[in-house]
Amino acid sequence: MKPYRRRASTLTVRRTLRRRGAQPKVVALGGGMGLSASLAALRRITGDLTAVVTVADDGGSSGRLREELGVLPPGDLRKALAALCGDDDWGQTWARVIQHRFQSKGEINGHAVGNLLIVALWEQLGDPVQALDLVGLLLGAQGRVLPMSAVPLELQALVKGHDPERPEDVDTVCGQATVALTSGEVQSVHLVPNDPPAVPEAVAAVLDADWVVLGPGSWFSSVIPHLLVPDLLDALVESKARKVLSLNLAPQPGETDGFSPQRHLEVLGRHAPKLALDVVLADEAAVPDRDSLADAAKRFGAAVELAPVARPDGSAKHDPELLAAAYDRIFRMHGRIGPWR
Repeated sequence: MKPYRRRASTLTVRRTLRRRGAQPKVVALGGGMGLSASLAALRRITGDLTAVVTVADDGGSSGRLREELGVLPPGDLRKALAALCGDDDWGQTWARVIQHRFQSKGEINGHAVGNLLIVALWEQLGDPVQALDLVGLLLGAQGRVLPMSAVPLELQALVKGHDPERPEDVDTVCGQATVALTSGEVQSVHLVPNDPPAVPEAVAAVLDADWVVLGPGSWFSSVIPHLLVPDLLDALVESKARKVLSLNLAPQPGETDGFSPQRHLEVLGRHAPKLALDVVLADEAAVPDRDSLADAAKRFGAAVELAPVARPDGSAKHDPELLAAAYDRIFRMHGRIGPWR
């Protein structure tokens, strides 16, 4: 392998942090590829990083393991661990290994190596948090990964027009994989059980954070579920941490098809009316109506920060270096809490 050369922008951000002293304690909430994008950016600017991951996935390898073994779905936890792997040969090799999926005509087809590793350690140790910490140690992960709840959750949604032949009817759609691909309009989501216990370490991390980052990601199936765990929501409301909401680059076909940036905020507010935010981050090219977004953000007590955070290739994906620069600027410009001040 060729020796890794870190990009200059990453070095600049880290040198700035060293000059400032202690690094900020950051907690990132979400799931799937949205959370992975946020973590890949945040690990470039702080070494004190905790990911709190949704555990409602019921599709693919995760769904099969969940159904067969009664375990938490490991897939989003695996993706978060991969995103926290370093940019050196060790980190990138292990990131590829745990993301590798078997291709066969047998029962192992489609399973990810990391999913099997995580579940094996859960069975060995009997403690999901301890097992994830051990996987992180093996990978050299630059941060910690925690599930938001210690029990598998089912996501249910009220969807208008789920049946195209009954466009005005509202049906209950069950399962995260189904909700994410629904052809109707999602009105609201809830969890089963409806009062799930939060992982204590996740609550403690939120209460002790300098900054909490929510999003980007699948809005109804990865972002909002964190607000439906009572103890976690209470911690978000009570924490002295400053909070930044990172918006998606584009609506998600099915789940948020046709949503404007401000509508994402409106549905978030309906699910968590007591939640306050400090900053709403959006890509400047993805906001056609800046005044409407600013008005929606004000209802949360938040300012809007616009920055180029998309990959230059035109895809609806975040560039980790650009997103890191945007987070770093927000952390510096919007105040600090506690020992990082």
